[in-house]
Amino acid sequence: MRLTRVHVDESLSVGREVALPESAAAHLVRVLRLGVGDACVLFNGDGHDYAARIVSSTKRELRVAIESSEPVSRESPLKLVLLQGVARGEKMDLILQKATELGATAFHPLWSQRSEVKLDEARAEKRLAHWRSVVSSACEQSGRAFVPEVVAPVSLSAALAALPAGGLRLILDPEGEFSFGTLDLDVSQPVYVAIGPEGGWSDLDRTQLRAAGFRGLKLGPRILRTETAGLAAIAALQAKFGDFA
Repeated sequence: MRLTRVHVDESLSVGREVALPESAAAHLVRVLRLGVGDACVLFNGDGHDYAARIVSSTKRELRVAIESSEPVSRESPLKLVLLQGVARGEKMDLILQKATELGATAFHPLWSQRSEVKLDEARAEKRLAHWRSVVSSACEQSGRAFVPEVVAPVSLSAALAALPAGGLRLILDPEGEFSFGTLDLDVSQPVYVAIGPEGGWSDLDRTQLRAAGFRGLKLGPRILRTETAGLAAIAALQAKFGDFA
């Protein structure tokens, strides 16, 4: 039987007892009907799964004892970083969830000239916490033991200025200079894929991206929605260069 995996944002080690987060405890007890003596698996993003067993369960707290640790290897050889124009509500959740399942290693949400979503500082902080929760939940389901980073949303220009040097930088473009038949890459270097918001990239956005070294990649003749484009690109890259083969 497949054991439930629970993300815990703290240090884990064999022999330690841990109080589970309220949401995880509620899922184990109320939804899965687990009790004292039942097993589960914890992970914190350090590359290991920690086999654990419930040792106490009260209305206020669920505690588990960690019995063993095992390294987990489910990461792609590609370091796929998605620069994603912030999309509305469930669309952004879908992008983050499915891209995590497909093997993306980091997310850089950004605002561009045609962004339709606007958030003040307080709402942006809440949204970032929510996005990180979506990603950790996707890791629970998909078996990943490393949790992709989700950085705070910034402007396109700030996101581009913050990128480290090197790596392959791609935007989807039906008339781009690359196709998957001609694309070649060094798997030891990161691959940055930039996807515009619902309104698409403006001419100014494209100028900034090109100046930052982003080059066009053809992904068929059709125009894809923001919630489709990044997922299709990641899946295609994984199929040719990653761990889908």
